[in-house]
Amino acid sequence: MPVEWREYDSKSHFDEMLDANGRPRAGAERLFAYLGALSQKDLGERRLAADLAIKVMGVTFTVYTEGKNVDRAWPFDIIPRVIPAREWERTERGLKQRTTALNHFIQDIYGARKIIKDGVVPAEVLADSANFRSQCVGMKPAGGIWSHICGSDLVRDGDGTLYVLEDNLRVPSGVSYMLENRLVTKRIWPEIFETTAIRPVDDYPAQLFDMLAALSPRPLDTPTVVLLTPGIYNSAYFEHAYLAQQMGVELVEGPDLMVDEQDCVHMRTIHGLKRVDVIYRRVDDLFLDPEVFRPDSILGVPGLMRAWKNGKVALANAPGAGVADDKVVYAYVPAMIKYYLGEDPILPNVPSFLCMDEKQRKHVLANLDKLVVKPANESGGYGMLIGPRATPQEREKFRELIEKNPRNYMAQPTLALSVAPTITDEGVQPRHLDLRPFILSKPDGDAYVTTGGLTRVAMVKGSLVVNSSQGGGSKDTWIVDLDAEAPQAQQQQQASRRSSQQQGGQ
Repeated sequence: MPVEWREYDSKSHFDEMLDANGRPRAGAERLFAYLGALSQKDLGERRLAADLAIKVMGVTFTVYTEGKNVDRAWPFDIIPRVIPAREWERTERGLKQRTTALNHFIQDIYGARKIIKDGVVPAEVLADSANFRSQCVGMKPAGGIWSHICGSDLVRDGDGTLYVLEDNLRVPSGVSYMLENRLVTKRIWPEIFETTAIRPVDDYPAQLFDMLAALSPRPLDTPTVVLLTPGIYNSAYFEHAYLAQQMGVELVEGPDLMVDEQDCVHMRTIHGLKRVDVIYRRVDDLFLDPEVFRPDSILGVPGLMRAWKNGKVALANAPGAGVADDKVVYAYVPAMIKYYLGEDPILPNVPSFLCMDEKQRKHVLANLDKLVVKPANESGGYGMLIGPRATPQEREKFRELIEKNPRNYMAQPTLALSVAPTITDEGVQPRHLDLRPFILSKPDGDAYVTTGGLTRVAMVKGSLVVNSSQGGGSKDTWIVDLDAEAPQAQQQQQASRRSSQQQGGQ
């Protein structure tokens, strides 16, 4: 085995590929054996091949730094993350359970508010919610589904427990990079795909289109679906263009659409106006409709909310779905699952402390050096405090912020996030990671979960920040079907024996 693997540390943290004794975990045996036979030069050449493929394919991501937008190639690590299919099937059930409860909650909040009347969720949680939209009260989208596309972030602690870290129900991003990661990985490791039962991920665009088409208010065989983007300067524009192309739908910006006097939405084309049935919107609520939200928005469509409320067009995700994106609301999801579904949560939350509660706030303020403190409605890893790595001045600043606006902050223990082998300039080293699967909720009550998801990696040694917007990278995620590999291995052995016999007879 090459030196860098003999010196690899799989004991300090839970390692996704190796146990504490350096042995490969279930599903990773073939990958580990193959990697172990390669030299550092071989790995370096594969790494260069992946970088070249990403540049040729044009896979980019915009990073906001120092007031500038920096468009860069997608940072990618060539060593995949492996998850056994049996473990993933349980995770999949947990994600479906969670998104079902969250959609019940959003519908309830904009309707009867039974969960508040019954005292399960305190009224003050919603009173100051930054993403509650009063304009959506009384609305009921098809099937009661508000968040049609959800991205839930999963992390594994030091004891191997998989937790839900947060839910993204407004305009979750990253799925295109999951798909591109697989394409790049197939290019550089084609031989491993021939011998390992890796479940495919490439059906997501078809699943997404079918879900969107099912939302059409008109009973058409081929409804008109469009993807609404803020434009080329948005950090996820690559994804917007990629998904529109993969689904075969038009990519539009606000000025490309208009609402007529009958509240129908039309797309401007070179052939004239064309009726639009479904809009997959990647524009935030407050910019969707200048007649209802920000009057200075040029990203949205005047009259769009009116068209949606009158059932003339479907919006995915529905405006107002972000009320459940709140990290304070997150703390009540296990209670929602029990309340709406009568079930125990399959996937646990990370233990959380809400600063709006006086007792919990005192605990947080007394332990800022041990906790991760998060604002309720920020995303992308911005605005949070990682206590053990913060300076005294940074902790004092957060103390003031919490005391000034306790509703806006929650805290969690600093988890010993799992790691996985990652190629760095210093060789193969463990790096912390998380996982974002994507869940599609359909109006008929059915749900689809991606096979794995986007594994994000903290490329800096010791860093816990995996967000792409702050310099994180990613890996391909393999769901390996061990039950399928057994007969596959037997077939390969039989083929090998037949080949040997044929050669011996020549």
